[in-house]
Amino acid sequence: MKSPNFSKKSNKHIDKSIAIIGHMGSGKTLIGKLIAKELSYRFFDSDKIIEKNTQKSIKNIFYDEGEAEFRKIEEKTIINLQNETKTVLSLGGGAILSAQTRKVLKTHFITVFLDTDLEILQQRLKKSYKRPLLINENILQKLKKLDNIRRKYYLLADIKINNYESPANTVSIFLKEFNQLDEKNN
Repeated sequence: MKSPNFSKKSNKHIDKSIAIIGHMGSGKTLIGKLIAKELSYRFFDSDKIIEKNTQKSIKNIFYDEGEAEFRKIEEKTIINLQNETKTVLSLGGGAILSAQTRKVLKTHFITVFLDTDLEILQQRLKKSYKRPLLINENILQKLKKLDNIRRKYYLLADIKINNYESPANTVSIFLKEFNQLDEKNN
């Protein structure tokens, strides 16, 4: 996909890095990569870092060690990235459940919540076999349950974007909001 060139419109940058949050399937990795490209920031995906560091897939960590242990690894991974500059970090959907992670995000990152309708997420995720929280589950019911737990934390984000349209449109909305934050801080 060809990325639109928005960087000419965005000359000012806030010192904090950017963290993309939201449910699985909301587009955090794709949008994060596009934002990083537009801002000339580095891109990190917390799940990919965890897989590299543990030499295990997220699915296998869940099965072998459980969700609680995965969340500890995830928290440590995010803490280790807190002093990185000019980065975009895509987080796992449940990362915000950790109070320590939320504290790190608030202090060191501009958070962006990609809000996506649960029915759209269901369609995106119905053929996904690598998501441990969805195996042998009614996807829509599981998403509703997760949303009931997580939404209050997602809504604390600095920028909230309804991610229903094209990735290019979502990036355009982000850059407009990002520049407005920058103007408020100057």
